[in-house]
Amino acid sequence: MKRSKSSRRWLDEHVNDPYVKRAQKDGLRSRASYKLIELNEKDKLIRPGMLIMDLGSAPGGWSQVAGRLVGENGRVIASDILPMDPLDNVDFIQGDFTDDAVFQQILDLLAGRQPDLIISDIAPNISGVAAADQASSMYLVELVLDMVRQVLKPNGNFLAKVFQGEGSDEYLKDVRTSFEKVVIRKPEASRPRSREVYLVGKGFKG
Repeated sequence: MKRSKSSRRWLDEHVNDPYVKRAQKDGLRSRASYKLIELNEKDKLIRPGMLIMDLGSAPGGWSQVAGRLVGENGRVIASDILPMDPLDNVDFIQGDFTDDAVFQQILDLLAGRQPDLIISDIAPNISGVAAADQASSMYLVELVLDMVRQVLKPNGNFLAKVFQGEGSDEYLKDVRTSFEKVVIRKPEASRPRSREVYLVGKGFKG
């Protein structure tokens, strides 16, 4: 099957990407791991012993990093509609976290505890229709924010990927109503031409 120009370009970029090569060498599941490593170095989000929730976690790039950083006394509760291979210090629930049955499984794992931090590198399946993809991505991060408002510990933190475009400014304003401080980051591991940015909310008002 002949590849389109854009998919060929993505493949070339991916094969030659220094972060992809580094991930393979470092035994990390994804180049996205370096985004979380960099964001954590900058914003000091993860400490040993923390309880973290990772929404949209497959293939596990962020859960792997978070699991290592929280250590044996901490825990990561990860969820995705796609399967994910096991990781140390990570409990994985496969399914749509907005589905009542899956949400209940998450609550059962939390067992009355509230996460210190909720992270999400979630993205929709890309259709190639820019307006539709943007709407899908905003819908997903809105669902993530709903979850944050239901379970995050007061004064807890939040980290999510947002694609800049229709609806992203309104989303930022909405997040600001729930957190003491909100900043936008563009990690070096994020491809320059990508519209993705990372929103860090600190001090959940609960």
